[in-house]
Formats: sequence, C-alpha cells, structure tokens
Amino acid sequence: MDLSAVQAALSDKSYSTLASLCDELLLQAASQGFTTDEWPYSVHLLAHLYINDLNSARFFWKSLPQEVKDTRPELAAVWRIGQCLWKRDYAGVNTAAQGFEWGPDLADFITAFLESYRQRIFKLLTSAYSTIRVADVAHFMGMSEEDATNYAVQNGWSLDAAAKMLTVKKPKSQTNQKLDASKLQRLTECVFHLEN
Repeated sequence: MDLSAVQAALSDKSYSTLASLCDELLLQAASQGFTTDEWPYSVHLLAHLYINDLNSARFFWKSLPQEVKDTRPELAAVWRIGQCLWKRDYAGVNTAAQGFEWGPDLADFITAFLESYRQRIFKLLTSAYSTIRVADVAHFMGMSEEDATNYAVQNGWSLDAAAKMLTVKKPKSQTNQKLDASKLQRLTECVFHLEN
C-alpha cells in the first residue's frame, strides 16, 4: 500500500486535506484487498478531529477492530482528545493532547491541531461574551491564566487587572451592499412625499 501521499501531506503541513485523502486511500485499499496493518490510524483519526468532523471521527473509531484499538497507544491517545471534543471538555482537550509523548509523525500535527482548536475556541468566546473572567478564558483555552491573558491581549482584548476581567474586542462586521439606483430613487420619492 502506497502511503506516500499521506506522508507528503504531513511533511507539507497540509493537515486540512488529510481526512479526505485518508478516507479515499483506505477505501481503495479495502476494495483492492490490501491489509491495513501499516495504516496510519492515528493520523487518520486526528485528521478528522483537525477539521472538526466529530461524526466522521467517531464513526472511524467505531469501525476499527478492537485489536487495533488495544495495540496502538498513540491511537488511543488521539481518541481521548476526540472524546473530550465530543463532551465539550475544553480543558480536557488540551490535557489529553499534552499528556502523551507523540511520535515524530504526529508531534507537529498535534501542535497544529491545538493551535487550530484554540483559534476556534477564541472565536467562540469572542462571539459569546463581551466581558469574561481571565480564569474562564484560561479554562476554555487550556492555558495558564498568564498565557490566556497574553493571547487575548495580543488579539485585541483589554485587561482589567484589578478585576481579572477581559473585555472582548468584537470584530467589525463588514456589510458590503451594492447601491441599486432604483432603490435610491424610491427612497428619495418616499422622503419627498413624507416631507410635502
């Protein structure tokens, strides 16, 4: 079985393409009767978690033979991350990701996953809160309070150190509307009619 495309995607850090690539290659291998003893199960599972496709990750995990689950500790460690994501255990995601000694194939991928995950959580916090306690940001982001504060301030939030509160900087909404001459004409006529 040729896994060079998977290795190339890992080397190029093209992590967002890995899930579909692994799915296709696994289907090809199964249809051609190849054994999957050398299959990069951990990479495949993490690829689905990376693109936040929890349903596919869960289905992939359930489809694996119990022997594969029992004999590959790195795969079980990736699944612990998936379980935390499924349960929305935000701090647990970071604990699970940082609590395992990842092999060379996954170390950079895990780092990229954590950064992507933190960005998603930060975006959610930005949309959900106008002010939030530093401790809560640290909890959700899986960081120390100092690191969470620095991350938030670097992204434009402001800190009230005495109250240990962060004020969220909302992104400016962009509304690009095209000016339609007929609408402008009707508006002008309406205003003219109201004034006279």
